[in-house]
Amino acid sequence: MAQFMDVHHGFEGITPDQLRQAHDADLAVEKEEGVHFERSWADPDSGTIYCLSEAPSADAVQRVHERAGHRADEIHEVPLVV
Repeated sequence: MAQFMDVHHGFEGITPDQLRQAHDADLAVEKEEGVHFERSWADPDSGTIYCLSEAPSADAVQRVHERAGHRADEIHEVPLVV
C-alpha cells in the first residue's frame, strides 16, 4: 500500500479535542475502504490539518474523509519515506 499526506483548510481555532474527534471519525470507517490513518496534525492559527495514511489509493482516502464529514482539499502520495 502507498502512503498519503492529505491537507484540509478552514479549521482556524481547532482544538485538540476537535482534532481527536475528526481523527476518530476517520478511524471508525477506514477499514471499510482499506485505509489506515496513522497520524493527524493541526495548526489552529492557519486552520490547516494534515493527515498521514496508508491506503490503496487517494480516492480511498477521500472516501473515508467524505464519510467522516471533512473532505480533504489536497491528497498527495508520499513515495519516499525514511
